[in-house]
Amino acid sequence: MTSALQRLRFGYEDAERDITGGLLRESFVRTMAYEATVSGRKMLIIGRKGAGKSAICMRIAAEDTNPNNTILITPDDALGSEIRRFELQGLTGDTARSLVWRYMFAVRAAQYLVSNARRARRGLRKHRAIRVLRRFLKANGELPSQNPGGKLAQTVSGLQKTSLSLEAFGIKTGLEMGRAPSEGAQATRQLEVVERGVADAFAELGRVSTPPAVLLLVDQLEQVWSAEPDAHSMIIGLLLAAKHVTAYYGGAMRCLVFLRSDIYDSLSFPDGDKFRGDELRLGWTNDSLMELALTRARASVGAGLSAEQLWTEVFPGRVAGEATTTFLLSRALPRPRDVIQYLNLARDVAVQNGHDRMLEEDVLLATRQFSEWKLKDLTQEYLVAHPYLERLFPLFQNAGYVVMRNVLAGRLAHTAGTLHSQFPAYEHSLTLPGVIDTLYSVGFIGVRRGNDVVYAGGADLSVQPYESEFHIHPCFRDALGATNAVDIHAYTPLVITAIESQVVGGPAQGSMVRVARAGREHRLLRSLIRACQTLVNQIGRAVDLPADTRHEITTQVSRIMDDARQASEALDAGHQINVNDHVLAAATYLHALAAQLRASGMNGMTGADSVSAGIAEEARGLTAGVGGFTGGSGDNR
Repeated sequence: MTSALQRLRFGYEDAERDITGGLLRESFVRTMAYEATVSGRKMLIIGRKGAGKSAICMRIAAEDTNPNNTILITPDDALGSEIRRFELQGLTGDTARSLVWRYMFAVRAAQYLVSNARRARRGLRKHRAIRVLRRFLKANGELPSQNPGGKLAQTVSGLQKTSLSLEAFGIKTGLEMGRAPSEGAQATRQLEVVERGVADAFAELGRVSTPPAVLLLVDQLEQVWSAEPDAHSMIIGLLLAAKHVTAYYGGAMRCLVFLRSDIYDSLSFPDGDKFRGDELRLGWTNDSLMELALTRARASVGAGLSAEQLWTEVFPGRVAGEATTTFLLSRALPRPRDVIQYLNLARDVAVQNGHDRMLEEDVLLATRQFSEWKLKDLTQEYLVAHPYLERLFPLFQNAGYVVMRNVLAGRLAHTAGTLHSQFPAYEHSLTLPGVIDTLYSVGFIGVRRGNDVVYAGGADLSVQPYESEFHIHPCFRDALGATNAVDIHAYTPLVITAIESQVVGGPAQGSMVRVARAGREHRLLRSLIRACQTLVNQIGRAVDLPADTRHEITTQVSRIMDDARQASEALDAGHQINVNDHVLAAATYLHALAAQLRASGMNGMTGADSVSAGIAEEARGLTAGVGGFTGGSGDNR
């Protein structure tokens, strides 16, 4: 019988595959965002890549949810090219492109109405409005048999043709449209005729029955977007058209647009404020992500799987000293795709290692791989908006994950010339404020505010000029080699190594010979312990020092103190410990620690300066103390 781990899977990370061969149908979590979308309260669904936009879109489009009343539009390169190039004399680019989207929606609605009438009882096919729409589609080459595959680019070109046939609606185009003052005015009149015909058909069918509203679902717009003005105009035109459709057809048809947040936030147009009430920004809490994970795990393992079983039996209960859920969620960006990828990867690593249940080592291996994936994915996600992003990552490699503003300024100054020459069009973004804003907006760094580190994604303020402490997001730290708060070397305990060498090879001669009486050695070790305790207390009072940095320094100083206590116990147990060398090694480490703290860019902060000075002072005292005990001057505390 296969183990729960072997049966476990969390589905595909892309909704298009997950709806057909994955877990999206049976494990879809009906969030408040989903309910607001299907109810019609919101029409503009905004979120980062992987936030669940397409999952909502695919779930709405699934036949068991909305049988036969959804029209899915996913633009391809050909359509994007046609819309970006679309122009009409006498109209602005935004307005012209809104007309072409409206025309496309009207044609798709006409096709839907004609097709559904053919499938319905024969009486519907005899309705005049349906017959009119069918004649219109046939005259303009838009019947499915005339446009195999439903190529949207062909539909776009129809509105720009002066020969668009409207005879099905009783209008001779050449005669009745010829008086239009401009190409744009003529296209507008033609479109109004088509839309009126579609609206009449909806109204006529509504008198026969009460069909559900037709939903136009527009997704995957990032496939045709670029940073060029005509691409922005294409999206603005879509938004204007979507709002028009929902209002014009009186509830018979409405449009839902699924749009990446970086695309939407880059738009600027006069009517932008009119969409605030239509916006729905997708956001995920830790609880909702854990619900998603458990729901998907149950779909693959069994409905009886409890949260406790998943996170303590299938997964290890703790990883790196943290509860597993805390460890995992802190190292993934808060969106479903990342969590699904991370959990699937951890499961795959455990299975490849031949384990029946996941071990801590499996999660740690997966974490490193996942971090590398996400760093690459971040570059690709923002390749259009921030093509220079990947070139900024070396500024953070193999250093502490706490980065002060002045340190980042120094690092950037060394590379600014190269960056400006490689990306001259983005020179305004490659200043210190510009780089900080970019890195914060994409979620690469967070900013210290009070006792918290805030990452972009909510309604928080952008980074303010006076804010100076930044943290690399835990998701990216492993890939960058920035796993410690500050770039300091870890203290290596000396006592255990010395004792182990005695066990293996017997008491060493020379360096391991006790050079003075035991009382003197104990006093040296007590002075080291007191010095460390003084530093721990001082670090705790340095409230303006970053909390993670305080913790990191305290950890290393505490290791020195614990090692000194073990040395004292080893002496009592009869082991030979060269206390002089031990204390001098600790003092040397403290000297280096003070220098590393000064180099971290925290100099100028009252707490950092006092801690650095205190560490250096204690190191000097310990060095002098060893000299005093061996015949030189020093403090014999």
